[in-house]
Amino acid sequence: MKPQDIFELLALAALWGASFLFMRLGAAEFGPVALAVLRVGLAALVLLPLLWQRRQLTALHGHWADIAMVGVVNSALPFVLFAVAALALSAGLSSIFNASAPLWAAFIAWAWLGERLTRARVVGLVLGFAGVLWLAWDKASVKPGEHGVSTGLAVAACLAATLCYGFGANYTKRRLGGVAPLAVATGSQLAAALALALPAWWLWPARPPSAVAWASVIGLALPCTALAYLLYFRLIAHVGAAQAITVTFLIPVFGLLWGALFLGESLTPAMLLGCVVILLGSALTVGVLRGPFVAWRRSRP
Repeated sequence: MKPQDIFELLALAALWGASFLFMRLGAAEFGPVALAVLRVGLAALVLLPLLWQRRQLTALHGHWADIAMVGVVNSALPFVLFAVAALALSAGLSSIFNASAPLWAAFIAWAWLGERLTRARVVGLVLGFAGVLWLAWDKASVKPGEHGVSTGLAVAACLAATLCYGFGANYTKRRLGGVAPLAVATGSQLAAALALALPAWWLWPARPPSAVAWASVIGLALPCTALAYLLYFRLIAHVGAAQAITVTFLIPVFGLLWGALFLGESLTPAMLLGCVVILLGSALTVGVLRGPFVAWRRSRP
């Protein structure tokens, strides 16, 4: 990567890491569904003019059904689920669970698309899911917290959200490989907003949210969703998808950092160990770490 690419990668990780902070600040007052619909709706309003300027609106018409599916499984559902988790888990811990998304993507690619699993990927999957189970076991409880959500339910919501991400990545690869990335990003946010519109109207908060909650919505929608998508697809164009996906390993760093700076969250030894194990497993799964396995394989008679 060039220095500019590295800077954009760090900026993207910082933005997506901050999304867990903003969800933590806004979920209690707006509720998970209303917060999610505002996030995707405002992001769509920002991205639509860019799509029109690049004359790619026709891509939405030709692939609307598949883009709508991606909008539901890659934005609507996971954004609601992570907002549910934000009612009981710290921003840093949610960002750590988010790092398991490549594990689900690799598992679904093997089970659905028939992609081959190398030794390194198998070890990565086992190691990564072991880290997830370690954290889940350490944090899960059935006792409802301040906002009526138990930590056990919050952990389950995080894992369901990352499972959605894994399915969404594979669905996009299989059905939308030739579609302009900006069209997929814009159309998926618009579809997610439409899918959540009626539930959000039904579940709209009875009391007007505070200025801090509204600021969290703006932070989620504009920098953490609209701008982040533009940076992500710019990175894919410049350095390729394999390099761009390494942002996954930086998000927990910023999620923990923002949580500590602005919410006073602490990093426990269990969280640190689970984070390291999950990131190591994910790195092996996506091929970021493969040197020892390649050398071992070449040394065999």
